[in-house]
Amino acid sequence: MNINKNQKNYQNQYDYYIAIDWSVEGAAIARMRSNSLRPVVNDIDSNIKVIREYLKNLKGKKILTLEETTGAHWLYVELKDSVDKVVICNPSRNRLLEEGSKTDKIDAEKLCQLLRAGLLKEVYHTNNEENYRIRKLVSAYDDLVKAKVRLKNQYRAIYRSIGLKKRQTDQYDKKDQIMNFIIDDQLSIMNLMDKEQEKFEEVFKETIKNNEVIRYIKEISGFGEILSVKAYGIIIEAGRFKNKYRIWSYSGLVKNKRESGKISFKKKNPSYCRELKSIFKMATHAALSGKNDIRDYYEYLLANGCTAKEAYNKVTRYLATSVYAVMKNKTRYVPFSWRKESTKIVA
Repeated sequence: MNINKNQKNYQNQYDYYIAIDWSVEGAAIARMRSNSLRPVVNDIDSNIKVIREYLKNLKGKKILTLEETTGAHWLYVELKDSVDKVVICNPSRNRLLEEGSKTDKIDAEKLCQLLRAGLLKEVYHTNNEENYRIRKLVSAYDDLVKAKVRLKNQYRAIYRSIGLKKRQTDQYDKKDQIMNFIIDDQLSIMNLMDKEQEKFEEVFKETIKNNEVIRYIKEISGFGEILSVKAYGIIIEAGRFKNKYRIWSYSGLVKNKRESGKISFKKKNPSYCRELKSIFKMATHAALSGKNDIRDYYEYLLANGCTAKEAYNKVTRYLATSVYAVMKNKTRYVPFSWRKESTKIVA
């Protein structure tokens, strides 16, 4: 997940600026001092002990960067005690690495220069292992749901390929052994996935019992067990967002202003977390389906001149703010707090 803060300028704060381009087969490491013009680049064994020893031999304050990859968190945990700071950076923002020739040593050198110039976009990683496990749980659950949806679409496609709908199961040729085999196989896998999803949901319930903050999120209208755990698993630490507007941007609930020469252009969607936006949208839909404080807020907005779309979007941002406040302050949700804000506006 991307930290929604301004890029940090690390110039002259450290004695050594270090970048690693790591893979299982090998690694390249680049370093430069605060007053260096070019990095020193070396090939190095990917063994974590070798890398620790290399870092240990560099005396002074050290900052290390590496790109977000599958093994980034493991490297973060293993190397954070060997340096003063570890920056896991967003690879999609490192355009300089795409220019010219590409090798591990070249990438490490460019990455080191970007770190020295303060041009990296940091990706959030937590030191708390319990929070990290919750994040991995949420990620694995999402993978299962996506696989289940994909398989269901394939199942429906079988019937469409012979001009039928899924509910017309009695109209296809029962003597077609190949068709029967495919359908039975997919039904069997879908049943298995249903059972696996139920197992995940049991773990979610246990996670809620052991985590007070998730229980607070669950009290917010529209948030059930699954959405509460998923929201927590993605945000983890609300304090990394400066204010509610940053989490709106991170969730794709606002658009970036674009202006040049005092001329405004069409607003642009920021680079945002699609999973978190989906969570807030689903929570909005669930809340508006019932009778609660969120539904009352929606009707209040409609009565005060908002269109249905504007009211829906404001409700979604309100829910995002509520989750942000609950997680940041570690306090319970207060229903109908929107009434206080509306009273201030009227006053």
